[in-house]
Amino acid sequence: MSSVVIETAPLGFPWATVDPFLFCVHHLDHYPAGNEKMAPITPLSGRNLGNDFVIKDGFRMYHGKEVPGFPQHPHRGFETVTIVRQGYIDHSDSLGAAARFGAGDVQWLTAGGGIVHSEMFPLIQRDAPNTGELFQIWLNLPAADKLAPPHFSMLWSASIPRCVFTDENGRKTEITVVAGSLDGNKAPAPPPHSWASRANAQVAIWCIKMQSGAKVTLPPSGDSAVMRTVYFFAGSQLKIADQVHASHQLALVESNRPLVLEAGDSETEILLLQGRPIAEPVVQYGPFVMNTKSEIQADFRDSRSTGFGGGPWPSDDPVHARTDGRFARHADGSIERP
Repeated sequence: MSSVVIETAPLGFPWATVDPFLFCVHHLDHYPAGNEKMAPITPLSGRNLGNDFVIKDGFRMYHGKEVPGFPQHPHRGFETVTIVRQGYIDHSDSLGAAARFGAGDVQWLTAGGGIVHSEMFPLIQRDAPNTGELFQIWLNLPAADKLAPPHFSMLWSASIPRCVFTDENGRKTEITVVAGSLDGNKAPAPPPHSWASRANAQVAIWCIKMQSGAKVTLPPSGDSAVMRTVYFFAGSQLKIADQVHASHQLALVESNRPLVLEAGDSETEILLLQGRPIAEPVVQYGPFVMNTKSEIQADFRDSRSTGFGGGPWPSDDPVHARTDGRFARHADGSIERP
């Protein structure tokens, strides 16, 4: 029988993806304590501020010039799924929605017909480091939903199921089910126009943490058309089916066969992305993802003329009050907290 593993490749920055996913990045930054503006207390000299993607002193500023993060920018034609493992993100958008989320929370944003948002990383702790760690995943939309109404939703950490499997040697594997279902546990509902909202799309986003030496078998999707990618990003070694990997890798695997994973001699972490391909032309230019070049040109015209519904921002890089805690304010003004 042939191997379950179709192909492998080293992890880059960002990580390579396959349809229906467009982009996946793992950010890990060891930010220092924050000053009164929730910016790094350390000097920022020597950085290419506004486009700082090189780790210096353990962290990057990205497009932030004072507070790290991504000041206001537009999107159209796809979705972002942002999983915050450590630290916090302050979100603001042209719908009027805003949020501070972290500690395992997930934001799922359908850009659809167009949205402007900012994602800043406030350094809330004054007297201790502010490590920031997150995944951001871009999930494509089919042509029929490219211009769907934008939708903002929060998946608070406590609402996301976590499945624990124990192998014959008593070693545990915990799988956080951000999208899809596993062992009878179903993730919170994705936005209504998401590709993930279609049952036959079989979209899954699973965060897998394995104890040293743990072994787990993941169930098949039951459909050979569904694409499944395993990202081994933390740990000393991972055996994926019949292949041993001593360096961090991605592996495209057959989804319609069970997948056996076995950790090496340290705690091991994996991200798994799965879904049926949309199988439509993809034309991407920066923050816009459409099906044709003419649609991309229309995106730029609409973004310039309408701001995708957003008026003048008080600043390009808004952050919330240090004492706000985790919250979400929806476009209708309603407030929710975890």
